[in-house]
Amino acid sequence: MHDLSECTLLIVDDTETNLDILVEALADITEDISVAMDGPAALDSVQDSPPDLILLDIMMPGMDGYEVCRQLKASPDFRHIPIIFITAMNEIGNKTLGFELGAIDYITKPFEVLEVKARVKTHLSLQKAQQALTRQKEILEIRVKERTQELALTQEVTIECMASLAEYRDPETGGHIQRTKNYVRALATHLQNHPRFKDVFTPETIESLYLSAPLHDIGKVGVPDHILLKPGKLTSEEFEEMKKHTIYGYNSLKVAADKLGDHSFLRIAMDIALTHQEKWDGSGYPQGLKGDEIPPVGRVMALADVYDALISKRAYKSPFSHQQAVEFILQGKGAHFDPDMVDAFLEIQEEFRQIALRFIDFKEEQVALSEPYHRGA
Repeated sequence: MHDLSECTLLIVDDTETNLDILVEALADITEDISVAMDGPAALDSVQDSPPDLILLDIMMPGMDGYEVCRQLKASPDFRHIPIIFITAMNEIGNKTLGFELGAIDYITKPFEVLEVKARVKTHLSLQKAQQALTRQKEILEIRVKERTQELALTQEVTIECMASLAEYRDPETGGHIQRTKNYVRALATHLQNHPRFKDVFTPETIESLYLSAPLHDIGKVGVPDHILLKPGKLTSEEFEEMKKHTIYGYNSLKVAADKLGDHSFLRIAMDIALTHQEKWDGSGYPQGLKGDEIPPVGRVMALADVYDALISKRAYKSPFSHQQAVEFILQGKGAHFDPDMVDAFLEIQEEFRQIALRFIDFKEEQVALSEPYHRGA
């Protein structure tokens, strides 16, 4: 049984004798008892200091107990306070109305003191138990929220660490991870308004895409240094080996994803790693997928990856200007890239340029990106 000594009661009755009897009887439970002799006084008392339970007479001059109950139950601040009607009105219809208005119990006069005490104890104990459950629920929700935030942070840090493995193998691409993850989020968010993609790029998918994008080239850790870091053009044999980075990445992520289950964010990372080198016309690798056979996340990543490769300096090339990169992607519409995604890219290409400037690597790239794209220039 809960300790009820700190509970607060409000007794409402227009008869002073009844108030005296009830206060004396219930003092064994708690001494924190307030009284009111009419409806308005009762409402004022609740407003000033909400009690844990109210014993409420019905037949009072002016505002009766039904109206007091009705007003309290209409208030978001006070509707949770349990009300016990205690009245000489003992008809079934009176009791039914009391319960319909939200009362939890109904005691008829003349009352037995022991019965009143027993019912008050029962309902106060229930109220305390409910309050304890509510507090426990709030504490649990806070802990779940904290744990979720910890897991999200752990997930993001893990992804960044894994992605850095590939980045360290190719030191000229320091900002590539930050740029591409922001490109794909911008493009996917814009595509939410497109009929083909509104059900694909949900907020949850976009967030997973943003977090997973850095892993698109994780498979490069399996490519030999003499191929990955070669400054000149790759031979046919070397290029065939380079292509395998998509499969290496997919396989390594699949091992982790299988352990985390079907809902793992790594499922999106797997699709990105495997398909970001596929082309709309089927001429890409490693599977030669065509059109909608390529997962949407892979198509978005492909466009973002190519744009960033074009505007970035490499040992074997100077950076393209933003305008040159946009023209290149436009030329690849329907061949390398999903046509609708190219159209969306053109609409937000200035956002791409600003992202590139925010996470820039080299002064040469800054010069190349300094001028916005002007169609037909």
